[in-house]
Amino acid sequence: MADGAGRSRALILGASIFSLSLGFADAGFAQTAAADGVGRSPDRQKQAQKQSRRQPKPQNVEATPAPVLNARAQIGGTPVQSLDTITVAASKTEERAIDALAPVSVVTLEQIQGLQPKRLADIFYNVPGVSFQDRGDDPATAINIRGLQDFGRVAVVVDGARQNYQRSGHNANGSFFLDPELVGGVDIVRGPTANIYGSGAIGGVVSFRTKDINDVVRPGERWGVDMTGSYGTNKDRWLGSVFAGVRADPNVDIFGGAVYRKQSNYKDGSGAEIGNTGNEIAGGLMKLTVRPAEGHEIKLGTVFQDYQYDIGQFNRGPVLTAAQRALYQGSSVYASDTRNYTGTLTWKYSKPDDMWFDWNATLYGNRTENDQVKTYHNSTAGAALCGAGNFGNNISGCVGDRRGYVLDTIGIDVNNTTRFNVGDWRNALTYGVDAFQDNVKTSDSRGNSNITTPGGLRTVSGGFVQLKNNYSTWLEVVSAIRYDRYDLDSATVSTGGDRFSPKITVGVTPVAGFTPYVSYAEGYRAPSITETLIAGAHATGGGPALFVCPGGTTGLFCFLPNPNLRPEVGKNKEAGLNLKRDGIFTANDSFRGKFNVFRNDVEGYIDLVGSAPVPVPPFGSFIQFYQYQNIAHARIEGFEAEAMYDAGTWFVGVAGHLIRGKNTRTNVGLATITPRKVTTTGGVRLLDRRLVLSAQWSSFGANNDLPTGYLPSTGYELVNLYLSWQATKDIVFTASVDNLLNQYYRPYAIPGSSTDGTTQNDVLFSSPGPGTVYKAGLKVHFGGA
Repeated sequence: MADGAGRSRALILGASIFSLSLGFADAGFAQTAAADGVGRSPDRQKQAQKQSRRQPKPQNVEATPAPVLNARAQIGGTPVQSLDTITVAASKTEERAIDALAPVSVVTLEQIQGLQPKRLADIFYNVPGVSFQDRGDDPATAINIRGLQDFGRVAVVVDGARQNYQRSGHNANGSFFLDPELVGGVDIVRGPTANIYGSGAIGGVVSFRTKDINDVVRPGERWGVDMTGSYGTNKDRWLGSVFAGVRADPNVDIFGGAVYRKQSNYKDGSGAEIGNTGNEIAGGLMKLTVRPAEGHEIKLGTVFQDYQYDIGQFNRGPVLTAAQRALYQGSSVYASDTRNYTGTLTWKYSKPDDMWFDWNATLYGNRTENDQVKTYHNSTAGAALCGAGNFGNNISGCVGDRRGYVLDTIGIDVNNTTRFNVGDWRNALTYGVDAFQDNVKTSDSRGNSNITTPGGLRTVSGGFVQLKNNYSTWLEVVSAIRYDRYDLDSATVSTGGDRFSPKITVGVTPVAGFTPYVSYAEGYRAPSITETLIAGAHATGGGPALFVCPGGTTGLFCFLPNPNLRPEVGKNKEAGLNLKRDGIFTANDSFRGKFNVFRNDVEGYIDLVGSAPVPVPPFGSFIQFYQYQNIAHARIEGFEAEAMYDAGTWFVGVAGHLIRGKNTRTNVGLATITPRKVTTTGGVRLLDRRLVLSAQWSSFGANNDLPTGYLPSTGYELVNLYLSWQATKDIVFTASVDNLLNQYYRPYAIPGSSTDGTTQNDVLFSSPGPGTVYKAGLKVHFGGA
């Protein structure tokens, strides 16, 4: 673990030096003109009527003009609504989020910088339908869209690379590692509407774009450097970063950056210190962009991160009796070193006069390595297994034992758009193929992690065809068909399957700025390696070993594999309304709003199911087996809204959702639902719009409709305050107060144990969010021609 950390830090140090050298590069290079990139023209709908009158085709999102990607650099500039940002997430064709006939949201770099996020969840308060199942002692992010999460139900991509990491334990079964300081923007699509994006996304897609040269080097500059530092309380939250880029010549861009973040254990709103919530994070990225010929762009990118933390919770009191264990017992603690490496090679082509080809091809690889050493065991048992004076068991190993989890993902995503006209119909035919392969390797010197997070190989592939038709200015029809196939192989199981999934969307615009639409889309998720192959005993946690499992281990209960699992199929019905209007009360004000209702019926929903309890004298009756099975039907339905009015000198917006989800066979609610989230944001821009003061109030409802044994989440109110002052054109000061009311909150339901019905205490102890946090930061820009 130390060797890996040393290698990672060496890479990060190299990136820092590389970035600084770029920023202060010799001025002898030929000066480059302002950054290329033309956003979508409002007259885009008319451009195909005559080739001679056609506007230039819009470039990709990363080439969106600086006022969108780096609005903070535009002193006193006209504010840009986030829903006006160009996105390709919904249909793989460029359109503004407000115009997309889909529940699409965008988080811009300007918003991220103003929020000073502690972790990724902080940037999604204004996004409806999105919640998180994060632990305070684990810096990984577990994202939930419309109550669906885990095992790839939400497709997470970073610069086009899938993030599929999963480890079984008292945590979400699907997470990823990405520091918010590396992020340049986020596109979110809710529901299987984006089934063209790849297999598995029955919950939605979250597409992260890491920072690039247009985020730092301003129009008119050839080189630029952004240096940021911040400090926060609760406790000792330090952040430092540097990003730099240079346009070596008109056709070559070089960009790099590094970030370092550290914090100590925080206290929740009740004043209790949450153990092992301190961590140390270092990361960096490097990108080389080459434009070898007109319309062509080739980008080589790498992102590397190193996370040092301890996961697990210490006992909070005596654990001699069952009652004491229910109240105070924690879990084993592991010193963890997680490294994440992502590499991408992207080739894009687009020319204004080429109607046949507008392509994007990405080849990627991603590795997540999690090395752990057990440092604490929650009982004094285990000498028979571990030796005199040492503690542990045959499930979690002994103090000093090592275990490791490695996921290697390689993939490819290729698509092209061909445009053609038939009379007054303007048509865009987009077609493509994608595939990825997950290779899971688990090692455990004395425990059974290699059983509960089994190794194996899964290959998922597919292709799609989408036809987007626009008639005049009032009708748009999007139809698509996707084919998916998967193959899952291990030493004991070989299985697979395939399916076609359709999509149809119709929208009308009877008057400008008013667009209702309806949509039907299906998505297909293949079973994961763990869901199919998990087997073995669950640790006793200091209590009695109740059962002997098929593999010979003993524990509280047994996991059983299920090679006959069927894929999940999501069938989503949606109706939405897009509203936009400029110049309502003044010449420069604007309103943007997206509203939608949905029902997602998930057939063959996969969940962990327990067998009927059996008597275990003299302790009582308990569940012996747990197995992932296809339950009959899960139904998730709700309402989502996102709206913002911006008057220039002041703004106010509301975003949120009401969602409910049930297992229709039992009429019991799903544990992963966040039933209500409403976030209200308001602010003013003063001093020629150099000073921005804003407040955000987020109201969350508790999930009380739960399976037996779950502890409900809490309902809570979070109030945050933000300040951003552009002291000069190159210096920005930010400050914020998170959780102003010092609320105690647990944002998600927590499962109980099979022995006494009490909760998983390590999750209970680590799930509360931090109390009040005060933060202040400074960003300095250097640049020149």
